Amino acid sequence: MHRIVSLLPAATEIVAALGLMDQVVGVSHECDFPKQANERPRVTHCPVHDANMGSRQVDEWVRGVLHDNGTIYTIDEPLLRKLQPDVILTQKLCDVCAVGYGTVAKLAQTFPGPPRLVNLEPRSLADIFGDIRKVAQTCDVLERAEKLIEDLSERVENVRKRAATIRDRPHCFLMEWVDPPFCSGHWGPELVEIAGGRDSLGRKHQPSAQIDWQQVLDARPEIIALALCGYDIDRARRDYELVTRFPGFGSIPAAESGQVYVVNASAYFARPGPRIVDSLEIFAGILHPTEFPEFVSRGPDDRRVVRIG
Repeated sequence: MHRIVSLLPAATEIVAALGLMDQVVGVSHECDFPKQANERPRVTHCPVHDANMGSRQVDEWVRGVLHDNGTIYTIDEPLLRKLQPDVILTQKLCDVCAVGYGTVAKLAQTFPGPPRLVNLEPRSLADIFGDIRKVAQTCDVLERAEKLIEDLSERVENVRKRAATIRDRPHCFLMEWVDPPFCSGHWGPELVEIAGGRDSLGRKHQPSAQIDWQQVLDARPEIIALALCGYDIDRARRDYELVTRFPGFGSIPAAESGQVYVVNASAYFARPGPRIVDSLEIFAGILHPTEFPEFVSRGPDDRRVVRIG
């Protein structure tokens, strides 16, 4: 048995999918799935979490605090010491997504043991599967990981093979932030590609980046999906109202045809755990609803994806 502390939601989902939730003794403030995660002590805090701030305010606050402090998170050090973890799941991928690896490593060295740190830093779908193996190997359940990855890979290949037979590959824009606009990065463009679409603004296997709105107008996407980092459907709906006020929005083909969607990126697209395959399936339903009817939005109350345009 291990005593696991997970400092990011994707890691918590990986641990749960491996059947190790009973070994989790602490989680981050954002870990909310599976429901057992909400019963664990929370060892991190972020002032902007659940704050009633607009996208521009959040962006400015994050940039300012990162510049001044190097991190936007605080760790409850007394609680973490009390929990006595022997495994801490952390990350180097993004200073905005979770507590940085360097901060955790420095603190962990002062603990008895010290605990083993597992760094998750995925940039692609293959990397996400690799992280599942990494966590499983650390926790001595590698066989479970292989079965889980086999099942997830079968679902990926189901989408890939069916999408490969479709000649029409619509031009889309997977948007990671609204104000200022950010394109998608890392695994985002890869999901679009596998699902049978093209995202010329995306940065495959690279960090997402701020772009000029004019670039979106010039790209003229046929489909726009707001997969806003850390936002659920309701929060993304609010930012959609911002997008509609951007100059020239109504002239974009996606807006003209009503092909604009909001997705629960907090649960899916922005969370590189097992549900990243759900994200792929969701996008297949957006791009090719006739060919993938089982993944299409179930209407305005769907908590995965809603057609809003």
